[in-house]
Amino acid sequence: MDSTRVTEHPTSFDRPMTGADPTDPRGALMRTPVEPRASGSALPAQGRAGETPPTAGTDSPGAYEHAQPGAEQAAEPDTHRPRPAAEGVPVQPGGMPSTPGAPPGTDRRAAPEPERRTGQPTAPGQPTPMRRDGDRLRFVGAATRRIARGMDLDEIVMGLCRATVPTFADAILVYLREPLPVGDERPTGPLVLRLRRTDRIPAERDTEGGFIPAAQPEPSELEAVGSELCEVRPGSALAEVLRGVRPVFTDTPAARAALPELLGDGGEFAVPDGRRAILAPLRGRRRVIGAALFLRGPERVAFEADDLLVAAQLATHSALGIDKAVLYGREAYIADELQRTMLPENLPRCTGVRLASRYLPAAETARVGGDWYDAIPLPGSRVALVVGDVMGHSMTSAAIMGQLRTTAQTLAGLDLPPQEVLHHLDEQAQRLGTDRMATCLYAVYDPVSHRITVANAGHPPPVLLHLGGHAEVLRVPAGAPIGVGGVDFEAVELDAPAGATLLLYTDGLVESRLRDVWTGIEQLRERLAATAQLTGPDHPPPLEALCDEVLDMLGPGDRDDDIALLAARFDGIAPSDVAYWFLDPEDAAPGRARRLARRALARWGMEDLTDAVELLVSEVVTNAVRYASRPVTLRLLRTDVLRCEVGDDVPQLPRLRQARATDEGGRGLYLVNRLARRWGATRLSTGKVVWFELNRG
Repeated sequence: MDSTRVTEHPTSFDRPMTGADPTDPRGALMRTPVEPRASGSALPAQGRAGETPPTAGTDSPGAYEHAQPGAEQAAEPDTHRPRPAAEGVPVQPGGMPSTPGAPPGTDRRAAPEPERRTGQPTAPGQPTPMRRDGDRLRFVGAATRRIARGMDLDEIVMGLCRATVPTFADAILVYLREPLPVGDERPTGPLVLRLRRTDRIPAERDTEGGFIPAAQPEPSELEAVGSELCEVRPGSALAEVLRGVRPVFTDTPAARAALPELLGDGGEFAVPDGRRAILAPLRGRRRVIGAALFLRGPERVAFEADDLLVAAQLATHSALGIDKAVLYGREAYIADELQRTMLPENLPRCTGVRLASRYLPAAETARVGGDWYDAIPLPGSRVALVVGDVMGHSMTSAAIMGQLRTTAQTLAGLDLPPQEVLHHLDEQAQRLGTDRMATCLYAVYDPVSHRITVANAGHPPPVLLHLGGHAEVLRVPAGAPIGVGGVDFEAVELDAPAGATLLLYTDGLVESRLRDVWTGIEQLRERLAATAQLTGPDHPPPLEALCDEVLDMLGPGDRDDDIALLAARFDGIAPSDVAYWFLDPEDAAPGRARRLARRALARWGMEDLTDAVELLVSEVVTNAVRYASRPVTLRLLRTDVLRCEVGDDVPQLPRLRQARATDEGGRGLYLVNRLARRWGATRLSTGKVVWFELNRG
């Protein structure tokens, strides 16, 4: 009875495959029984702890056990089922089936077989090298496919480790340049290699020394044998090996001299003697970017000359893949930075309205797109809400989106009506190119009048969620997309009651391959209404949670386009918190403005701000009436701060300057700048507005 048992070499990543056919020669990675280990050898036999070695009485000492139909019943039952190896594992020596037609139990291994290259017979028990070039080709094909699956640097390096251990080697160390050069850029400084990843046969099978595992070994990590970082000195042995590009056995004088530099002090003693280690430089398109060290234990057949070709193929495919991954990572970084700068980093804090936003790219491989949103503070405590969508989701679409967004911000600063803003955006899109198409929705909310003015250019209509839970799709004329040219845009003015929420979005939220845009809009309306019912009729849902709930309506097949979402909760400003007056442009206007402001502050119980407000109002109104030809407006707003706005019909904006000692004027804005919390001036189509804010006591 044959008592020889199968010893498997599982990878650190794959799990045993259930249902494997034991007669398949690829079902397990076979090896010869453990030979006596030379003294000082670093890699031990990888047998299981407690496994009984073959005795002298076994049939064919040194042969491999293999399952075959004729010998299945005669063999001793083994509770441990051999585990299939990775795809493309070549048939190992001794794993050959019986000779066809031979009597049952006849083992072909009993007869010595001549070695293919030398023609000399191989003695029983002597390890036989891998003898079929087709096996190597199948292994290289499977390994390169596994490496090519990776998209980023870690995936490619992991693919190299998984494909190599244990099929080709018992352990691998991968060193990469630090930092990795990108594309054609020339690296600066010395060549430094960092140990990026190691892999090995599981350490729990390593019971007799060698690479000593840590107290709690990770199954996918090899214990570092030396310095993790090494500097390749010009003219050193390691530099010469890397410059040679071709893989070499570490028993060569040049490689043996290079190991201490690569592995650190004493690291070369961890590498087994003979042709059991291969040092392969990793060369990208332009330069060497790293090195890989393949190791085999003493119980396994040593590397052959043809294995250098296998190592060269693995190193070449890995290096080119790493080169491409670094380039892809740089492009992804540029795309992320472009998208980040194109979209607002933080939404402004506007009076009478709360804002929340979301942006989702179409996919990981397309991080940028043409969707954008914006919130722009306007004079008079108003705010412009913008959402747009440029055709496509590429770098070009993002660049066009950035130009249109900048144009919209400039036009909003001029306080143009919404329809005029869309008209100028249409002209800008035509100047960018005849095929530059986009949709846009532009709305202006006034918290004092509780009204909103909306103009649309081919964009999906907004949805207004009322305080009671009713959600409605606003009836806004669709208009033509931006870039068509020669089209008039129409604006409508609608009520914006306090507590209501306006939702602006791009078509990626409501349209996909599985549903049309109007079906998606109806589903969005129903989702908003259902969410509002959860908080009751008197409490609107939290704004951030509402945005998350809206995005949850997306199904697996609904991510065809990038998505921009802007939600605005209308709080408004109560009429009792607003004081508004008209002042004739005369010399008595500053004194009247001081009296009106004093009365308003007394009514609001803010007498502690009286002195500062009277001084600043007097200075700003004095500057306004000096050049105005029409009545000057004065408005006080009581919110979380006290805001004062003075408007006139003169378009020139005031400029802060340092007055000389002999000047009689020029110190008004200096006082405003020193005493006010914030201040500014905005040009209007009818003149300008100068405003300042003071903290409430």
